[in-house]
Amino acid sequence: MLSGLVIVDKPQGWTSHDVVGRMRRLAGTRKVGHAGTLDPMATGVLVVGVNKATRLLTYIVGTSKSYDATIRLGATSITDDAEGEITHTATTAAVTEEAVRAGVALLTGPISQVPSSVSAIKVNGERAYARVRAGEDVQLAARPVTIHSFDIHGMRRIEGAGVEQLDVDVTVVCSSGTYIRALARDLGAGLGVGGHLTALRRTSVGPYTLAQARTLEALAENLEMLDIAEAARALMPVRELTAAEAVELSFGRRIAASADGGHTADKPAAAFAPDGALVALLADAGKYAKPVLVFPPDPAPKGSNPGATAAAPGEGGR
Repeated sequence: MLSGLVIVDKPQGWTSHDVVGRMRRLAGTRKVGHAGTLDPMATGVLVVGVNKATRLLTYIVGTSKSYDATIRLGATSITDDAEGEITHTATTAAVTEEAVRAGVALLTGPISQVPSSVSAIKVNGERAYARVRAGEDVQLAARPVTIHSFDIHGMRRIEGAGVEQLDVDVTVVCSSGTYIRALARDLGAGLGVGGHLTALRRTSVGPYTLAQARTLEALAENLEMLDIAEAARALMPVRELTAAEAVELSFGRRIAASADGGHTADKPAAAFAPDGALVALLADAGKYAKPVLVFPPDPAPKGSNPGATAAAPGEGGR
């Protein structure tokens, strides 16, 4: 049974759900999920978990993310991006580079952000975007996010809708839950000319980057997958186990606490057997470390010699 993470370079026009459906067919399993939605307009890194690796997704969702984007100042859209109807235009002739940089600085660091009204956030059990499309005026509550960096790479004047507009190319590194199109909206609002997102490419999710990402076409030819142990090593603090500790954890029993301690159920350590197999995720509790998740070994292939090929307790995770 294949288990691991697939780092997909999502194509424009596909929903994240579309990608999951495609990966189910390529991997031959229904047990597939993703770690953080990308809008159809966006491209780039979408982390997909297959089989056992879906258990890692909850720890990936909350990691920081990075994006390359283009913000168009001088036009406001109903969706805060290029997919929505333009509702207002204004000239940016008086908007200086210094003003744009000052506006970006105000949106850097810990901020309170109102998500786009057409987001997938649920309002009374229904997605906000569905309510907007039904004609409702949806107002979402602000939430705290952190913009670790917001860097401008270029600006260029363009003619759009009969007025001078300004395209700004940026790179954003941010906490989970940040809406880049809301940054575009708020930058334009702060400058008094409106703004929306015209291009978005996610370049990393936690430790997983575009360098590891493959297109769906490439994956159809060769299903490259990060082994679950390799994926966990990149994502979490690591604890190397003795053979005896690996056996104890494989049965769900606790062991001595980690030397550095501080691992929690929300931010566990990945525990590895001497052979490199991922055995469990660990949380420290006083003198002991207890398994948050245990990864049982895969069964030996049908018809094989159990004495020769069966995984020992704690081995596996692939």
